Amino acid sequence: MHEEREQERDRARDDDGRAARLELKHLRCLIAIVDSGSFTDAAIELGTSQAAVSRTLLSLERVLGVRLLHRTSRAITPTTAGVQVIQRARHLLADADDLVREATTGHTRLRIGHAWGSLGRHTAEFQRRWRERYPDVELLLVRHNSPTAGLAEGACDLAVVRTAAVDPSRYGHATVGHERRYVAMASDDPWARRRSVPLAEIRARTLAVDRRTGTTTVGLWPREARPAVEYTADVDDWLDAIAAGRCVGVTPHATVTQYRREGVVYRPVRDAAPVPVQTLWNQHDPHPRTHAAIALLTELYGPTATP
Repeated sequence: MHEEREQERDRARDDDGRAARLELKHLRCLIAIVDSGSFTDAAIELGTSQAAVSRTLLSLERVLGVRLLHRTSRAITPTTAGVQVIQRARHLLADADDLVREATTGHTRLRIGHAWGSLGRHTAEFQRRWRERYPDVELLLVRHNSPTAGLAEGACDLAVVRTAAVDPSRYGHATVGHERRYVAMASDDPWARRRSVPLAEIRARTLAVDRRTGTTTVGLWPREARPAVEYTADVDDWLDAIAAGRCVGVTPHATVTQYRREGVVYRPVRDAAPVPVQTLWNQHDPHPRTHAAIALLTELYGPTATP
């Protein structure tokens, strides 16, 4: 038993006697051998010697405690364990490369998060003008189904939100514009023949509400005259409930432009207050182009624009 433990410890140590640990260089070496088909070609690809490639593979096998490759004079083939390790290694290396790319491109990429509606009717024009003015900063629009549109989760650098559920005191914030409210309904709904619908009439219907990222709450109506509610999980769920005729929904103009679906029509709400469009960002670590994005959005929405 004592001898077996000694052998296990020996297998778990590198050539220099230190306790072995898994490193990315081990995985890169393994993938280079498999993809190139030989230790010689792997050494050329990695810019090292064939002996170093052999030692690195042996070190990896010791760390994992399994043999990964069958080596003959004609071919190199993975073992059963090797097939699994190779597949996982490719994913790990891809993730590591993404991490490095994110860290090194940091300020050359601006991620704008949104839960619904993106930048509304200004989405395409914003992207065009951004590319013209800031060609050195890649723009990415990221849909994230959270109240902060991905900002709290680290999925974006700047968030565009239209929900009152976010506490702007936690973030830097600015209002860039306002959007008119619309009522969404099934295309065969009697209201579809109207040009607009008053807010008071909507209280008689069942209202589809996304309580997580939606912009509408029953607070739009007096406490004694609020509509029945069906809660939905996201914008697709919301649209499904409306298309089926179970509910109507109240939403800003951005939804009208970004989510046109067969079986759903939109009509303006005649007398409802517009929805403020806000931007949120991390106060202590803002992206250098944060205020450039806010300025461009404000320019597009205009000082009093309410589509």
